[in-house]
Amino acid sequence: MTTPTPDPIVVLGGGPAGMACALALRTAGQPVVILERYREARPAGNILNLWPPPLKALREIGVDMTGLGAPNHSTFQNLRGHVRADVRIPQHVVDEFGGGFIGLLRPDLYRRMLAALPEGMLRTGQEVVAVEDRGDAVRLTLGTGEQITTPLLVGADGIDSMVRRHLWGDSPKREHRLHIIGGYTFDPVPEARWGELPLIHAATVQGTYSSIRSDGREGYQWWVLEAWDPAAPEPADLLAHARRLAAPFPGALPALVAATPADQVQRWQIRDRKPLKRWSKGRITLAGDAAHATSPYAAYGAGMSISDGYFLGQRLVGVGLADTAAVTAALAAYERPRIPHTTAQVQQAYVLGQVFHHAPAPLRPVRDLILDRTPLLQKQVGERSPGEIIAQLEEMGGGIRQPA
Repeated sequence: MTTPTPDPIVVLGGGPAGMACALALRTAGQPVVILERYREARPAGNILNLWPPPLKALREIGVDMTGLGAPNHSTFQNLRGHVRADVRIPQHVVDEFGGGFIGLLRPDLYRRMLAALPEGMLRTGQEVVAVEDRGDAVRLTLGTGEQITTPLLVGADGIDSMVRRHLWGDSPKREHRLHIIGGYTFDPVPEARWGELPLIHAATVQGTYSSIRSDGREGYQWWVLEAWDPAAPEPADLLAHARRLAAPFPGALPALVAATPADQVQRWQIRDRKPLKRWSKGRITLAGDAAHATSPYAAYGAGMSISDGYFLGQRLVGVGLADTAAVTAALAAYERPRIPHTTAQVQQAYVLGQVFHHAPAPLRPVRDLILDRTPLLQKQVGERSPGEIIAQLEEMGGGIRQPA
């Protein structure tokens, strides 16, 4: 007698969260497919940084990490170069992962993750328009009218997630009233310091750059961030606007912006949604931006999305998908530690953006005096972030099949 092939887990969304979830579930021994609404999985943005936990996750789920990105040491500074916070990752972590903070291009990560997917796992042009949890399975209706049954649905479908809306209703986006312009260049810029990521704050603008490596080429990515009315039109010339913002900054930033071709510059408005208290209900759960859309101030949005996949796979090792109680227990175990961690990152990123870019003009000198003369930012960012990274690595254990 032939044993019937079980319906695979469906991951909705082909971004970093969706691909990480699918690869992790495959590593856990579960059948899985990705449904992507667009004709191809494509990156949303150009620049990216990753901390050690997502690097560990990528390695564990089979993504080729050879030569991916460049190591950077992060500091928060004022416009005069005074260091307000020094983010020092323990040396053994730097040695294991090739750096405490890796700068890379987002399309490079997409190509590596796509290459790791087995043939047939990613199904493009598949728009899901309705979801129904029937207790023993989840039924999905596609835009074509076709219906698919799955024992578990993972909504990794971004900040505008229809799975999140199905589970918890609609919720407004939270406008940070900020925008970021970022770009990258492989032209030599002598002023740039290889391996350093200085986050420099003027009174109302943040300017930053970091080292990158892409297809054997070494270069730099940069970004400038300022307050911006979300109802206002974007600047007519992004590169010219970025040059004006970067001009007052010391060191390499103005030269890096000047060396960047216009077609290697992008802009995006910063917004999120307030964190959820639960991600899972029945046989459905969330991952990535669908669960915890995050401001770039955390420098951890994509990284947390990748780590979501790792922990989801870890919790589903050996779980029989026909057993509803076992599936729901696994999803509860998956979200229980992830929600406090991601919520803290989302909220810290929001608060930092407000403090640095929306403080009333009379309070800015007071803010800067506190940040320059007290250890507040060092404790909040310079010490807390490495501590959380170490805690995450310990929580990850030896691998998806070797939990801590």
